[in-house]
Formats: sequence, C-alpha cells, structure tokens
Amino acid sequence: MLGIFTKEDVFFSLFRKSAQNVHDAAKLLMDLLTNFTDVANRAHQIHNLEHQGDEFTHQILEYLAKTFITPLDREDIHKVATRLDDIIDQMSTAANRLSLYQVKTIPSDARALGEVLVTATALLIQAFDGLNNKKKFAEVTNCCVQIHTQENEGDRLMQHALAELFTASNPDPVEIIKWKDIFQILEKATDRCEDVADAMQSIVVKHG
Repeated sequence: MLGIFTKEDVFFSLFRKSAQNVHDAAKLLMDLLTNFTDVANRAHQIHNLEHQGDEFTHQILEYLAKTFITPLDREDIHKVATRLDDIIDQMSTAANRLSLYQVKTIPSDARALGEVLVTATALLIQAFDGLNNKKKFAEVTNCCVQIHTQENEGDRLMQHALAELFTASNPDPVEIIKWKDIFQILEKATDRCEDVADAMQSIVVKHG
C-alpha cells in the first residue's frame, strides 16, 4: 500500500509541476506579445519550457506504465498529461511563428488572447491543487467552469480578430495569412486548456 500511495503522490505532483510549467510559458508569451522585442531569444525561452513540458509528460506516462493500481483511471491520467503538453506546444508554435513571420506589430486581440491563456493556465494550477482532495472538488469544479468561460472568450476574440483582418482598409494579403495562422494557434491553446478542464471535471464526477 505504501508503494501505491507513493505512486499516487507522484502523479499529482507531476500534474502540478506540468501545469506550473504551462503557466510559466503563458506568462512568457504574454510578455512577448506585450513587449515585442528580442523576439527570437524569447521564443527560444518558451521553446525550452516546451521541452521541459515534454519531460514531465514522459515521466507521467512512464509512471503510468509501471503502476499496477493507479489513483485515477488510466485514460484520465493519459488525457490530462497529453493535453497539458498540447497547450504548451501550441504556445511555443505561436511564439515561433511570431519570430518566423517577422511580424512588426502586435494586434490588441493577440495580446487579449495572451491574457486569456495566462488566466486559464493559472486556473489550471488552482484546480490541480485540489484534485487529490475530495473536500476541494467543489473548488476544482469552479476553476473548470472559469476555464470554460476563458475558452469562450478566446473564441470571441479570434472571431473578432479575423473580422478585423478581412475588413481593414487596404488589407495586406500576406499579413492576413500570417495573422490568421497565429490567431488560430493561440485559440487552439485555449481549446486545449478547456480539454484539461473537461478531463478534471470527469475525474471529479467519477471520484466525488
């Protein structure tokens, strides 16, 4: 039994560390979108956090493979781990596009999407803090609801951003292509936050 509880602690600890890593990347991305300088170097910093996230995911899946009795359903552990990884993958891709496309200015909707990601990932950390304690399941659920709200705001911002691109006076087709891609990537990151929240809500229902 001691070995089982140790494994349980490992899963929740790694979830929390992975979520913190995702949040750190979101803050770096927001900083880049707000203070658009030294782009290549700062995109590289986010890329380094993506690699750290890959390591957390690998550790979680390795423990999952080695653990006979798990504290949560195996599919839930796998989904949480991989969707957390997906969030940071999308954010790293967005930062890379900002550098690769050599964009000159940042639209306000891009900064707003960055704020959504910072808020949503902070809520993920709060939710993970209570996931291994049934007494805190109501708090977990509340965080998940707020993440859904942030994802809806991400959808709204992307739609507004695309409308602005295509209705601007004298639109530049190349800039439209660049920013349509970046906006969609940022919005996908908010979707992946919602996926993690969905997985946690499923866990709460199963174990509440």
